[in-house]
Amino acid sequence: MVVVLAAVAVVVVRVVQSRAPAPVRYQTSTVDRAPIAAKVSANGTLSALVTVQVGSQVSGRIQTLFVDYNSPVKKGQVVAKIDPALFQATVAQAQANQVAAAANLDKALAQQIDADRQWTRAQQLYQEGLLSKADRDTAESNAGVAKAQIAAARAQIAQTRAALVQAQQNLDYTTIISPIDGVVISRNVDVGQTVAASFQAPILFTIAQDLGRMQVDTNVAEGDVGKVKSGMPVTFTVDAYPAREFRGVVRQVRDNPQTVQNVVTYDAVIDVDNPEHLLKPGMTANVVFVYATRDDALRVANAALRFHPDAKTIALMAPSAKPTPNLGNARDTRIVWVLHDQTAEWRTVKIGITDGTYTEVLDSLAPGDVVVTEAEANPK
Repeated sequence: MVVVLAAVAVVVVRVVQSRAPAPVRYQTSTVDRAPIAAKVSANGTLSALVTVQVGSQVSGRIQTLFVDYNSPVKKGQVVAKIDPALFQATVAQAQANQVAAAANLDKALAQQIDADRQWTRAQQLYQEGLLSKADRDTAESNAGVAKAQIAAARAQIAQTRAALVQAQQNLDYTTIISPIDGVVISRNVDVGQTVAASFQAPILFTIAQDLGRMQVDTNVAEGDVGKVKSGMPVTFTVDAYPAREFRGVVRQVRDNPQTVQNVVTYDAVIDVDNPEHLLKPGMTANVVFVYATRDDALRVANAALRFHPDAKTIALMAPSAKPTPNLGNARDTRIVWVLHDQTAEWRTVKIGITDGTYTEVLDSLAPGDVVVTEAEANPK
C-alpha cells in the first residue's frame, strides 16, 4: 500500500511539473533552404528618352495651333503659327531700303564719273596756267569724296541686305515647326495669346520623342550606389498598375551628387521598353535593383540575427552558457540562439547576402534548426 501511494505521488509531481509553464516564452523561426536575392530599393520618375521644349524666337500673337495634347507629330511639321503681319511689313520695308541703297550707289557712281572729269580738266587747265592751284585742289578733293561716297553706298547696300535677311528670318520664325518625331505631352498657349520673346524663348509645346521607349531616373542613396552597376536588370512597379511588375536595365549611374536635407543620392538611369504605352511621363516608379542572388541558400530570419537578450533572459534560456563573445565591428559574423526543447545555446555564424527579411548563412547552422527571434520570461 505504501509503495502504491509513493508511485502515485511521483506521477502527480511529474504531471504538475509538466503542466508548469516554461521559464521563458519564445518566438522562433526555422532555418531552411530557399532562393534569396539581395536588393536595393529606390524611387524614381519616368520620362521620355528625349524631351524637347518647342519655343518661339519672336514675339507676337498666336494665330493658329495645329496640334494639341497627345498629338503625334513629325519632324518639320508645322505645329503653330504666329501672326506674321508685322514681320511681313518689316520684310517689305527692308526690301524697299535695299532698293533705295542700290539707287544711292548708282547716284554715287554717276557723281564719281563727273568728279573724275572735273579733276582731269582741272589738271590740264592748271598746267596751262588757266586755273589756280586752289581750284585744282578743290577738284581733286571732290574726286576723292565721290570715291568715298561709292564705298559708303556699297556698305549701305550690305547693311540693307543683312537687314532683309534678318527680317525674312524673323518672318520664317512665325511658323513654329517640330524639331523631332514624337508626341505632344504639353501645350502651354492658346489661340489669341501673345507670347513675348524679349528675354528668353517662351515654351509653347513639350514634345516627347518616343513613348515606346522610356527611362527612369532613380535616387540611389550613397550607401547603396556601389552595388548598382551599368547593365544590371531591375524591376519596378507604378501606382497605376500596382499588381504588374515592369522590367528595365541600368544604363548609367551618374556621378553628379544630389543633396537634399543632408542626404546624398545619385541618379541611376534605367532604360525601359513601353510597347503597350502603359507607362506615362511623370509616373513614380518603385525600383528594385537585384545585385546578388543565391538559388539554394541556407537562410535564417533577420529577426534571429537582431535578437540580443539581456543577462537576465540569458540566465533563464541557458543557465550554463558561456558569455557571448564581443564581435566588435565584424560585418560578416553574427550571434544566433538555437533552441533545443526549452534550452537555447548561442552560435557564431558567417553571413552572406540578405534580402531584408532573410539572410544567407554560411556555417554553424543546418536546415531544420530552430532559432530564437524573441524571448521573454514567463510570469510565475
